[in-house]
Amino acid sequence: MDNDTNKPEPSNKSADQPDWAREALIKLASASLEEQRRARHWGIFFKLLGFAYLLILLYLLSPLKLGLYEPEFAGKHTALVDLDGIIAADTLASAENVIAGLRAAFDDKGTAGVILRINSPGGSPVQAGQINDEIYRLRKRHPNIPLYVVVSDLCASGALYVAVAADKIYADKASLIGSIGVRMDSFGLTRAIHKLGIERRLYTAGKHKALLDPFLPVKPAERAFIQSLLDQIHQQFIAVIKKGRGARLMDDKSLFSGLIWTGQRAKALGLVDSMGDTGFVARQVIGAKNVVDYTHRPNYLQWIAEYIGAAFAQGIETHLVQPVMR
Repeated sequence: MDNDTNKPEPSNKSADQPDWAREALIKLASASLEEQRRARHWGIFFKLLGFAYLLILLYLLSPLKLGLYEPEFAGKHTALVDLDGIIAADTLASAENVIAGLRAAFDDKGTAGVILRINSPGGSPVQAGQINDEIYRLRKRHPNIPLYVVVSDLCASGALYVAVAADKIYADKASLIGSIGVRMDSFGLTRAIHKLGIERRLYTAGKHKALLDPFLPVKPAERAFIQSLLDQIHQQFIAVIKKGRGARLMDDKSLFSGLIWTGQRAKALGLVDSMGDTGFVARQVIGAKNVVDYTHRPNYLQWIAEYIGAAFAQGIETHLVQPVMR
């Protein structure tokens, strides 16, 4: 019995071992997670710092292109507004952008005259009409400030629709001007799908709802209807040209045929008043050689700042408020 009493108790090391390993693993995982959180926070900080540096650099190098330029010329000057590219909504040459630039130019007390510099193949008749109407309104509101159009390479179709509202039009002898007409593009695939064995399935409500469907043959009545629309818009275009150019237009049957001419020929037809570029008009016509650009351009700096602000807020919400899951 004494021998049994004095027997050493069995060791608990094997039982304690799992608890010790588990605690070590938990501490290791917690330390790793904390390190990842710190690294992520520093990553956000350095990214924001890099963006801020980029914004400052862009601002210093090109404030005009960033849309931050504000005219500060003391004294009389020539105001310049560019209409460059296709005239359509959501483009740099949209009615909204061009009108914003023109209004700013006319409202400046130092503006001696306005130049609308055009390089455009045309575009939407609606957008062009809005710019045309606004030019007449601004000229009436500011009768002492002349507005001249200067054509660089191209002033066709809707661009000419805009240009004729100016006091005078200047161009280079090699500029391309004209295209007084209207077009609507489409195509037909009826023979192609027939040869390929494709069955056209179309369900409509309305007798002419499938008008201009490229997979269906054109009906004579619908063709006539489309032509009537184009003719109506064409007559509106002709009326605008005659209103703007008046007696300066030459009596020529080809004038409204959709043809396009050089600046030299356009002058003979009465579509252009004289040859000249921006510098010439500013110095010799307006009499204010200093040119200030009022063209409305997108504010890229504001866009980037808003983007960074949204990204920063999302980063804070993700990394500082919400729990990190791994």
